[in-house]
Amino acid sequence: MSQYLILCVDDERDVLDSVIDDLQGFTDHFEVEAAESVAEARDVIAEMATEGTKLALILCDHIMPGELGVEFLIELANQPETASTRKVLLTGQAGLEDTVSAVNHASLHYYLAKPWQKETLVSVVTDQLTSYVIAHETNLFPWTSVLDTPRIVEAINRNKWDMGAE
Repeated sequence: MSQYLILCVDDERDVLDSVIDDLQGFTDHFEVEAAESVAEARDVIAEMATEGTKLALILCDHIMPGELGVEFLIELANQPETASTRKVLLTGQAGLEDTVSAVNHASLHYYLAKPWQKETLVSVVTDQLTSYVIAHETNLFPWTSVLDTPRIVEAINRNKWDMGAE
């Protein structure tokens, strides 16, 4: 079991399946889960937290029954346990006002429009997870083969420099 979770939230099962399929390259190092609603996403986050798994990245649709994705991302940004989670809005329907609201409330790190290209999704996820891991891990060496190697190595070197190592 991984210590970090990637959560995909979308009310369309075929979209979820497609995202999960595109993220298969991360499953050796991250728990990858899907939720078809905000309520289900909250349950997944709570269940994973009881197992000590932290929400590293959420990919969330905007227009869903019951609750809007942007509102959920803002909610996560305001909770201490998920404030540092990397948040990606993966949608074809968020208006400018909703997107600006998410950005202004520090709850959106990236906007990705549907339909997406697998290479773009993988690149965005890699970039966002690299930022998360650099901020949360003291030992970055194991991540060099998984995430953005140049950024990880740069962070390792910066950490050595900050610690006074030569």
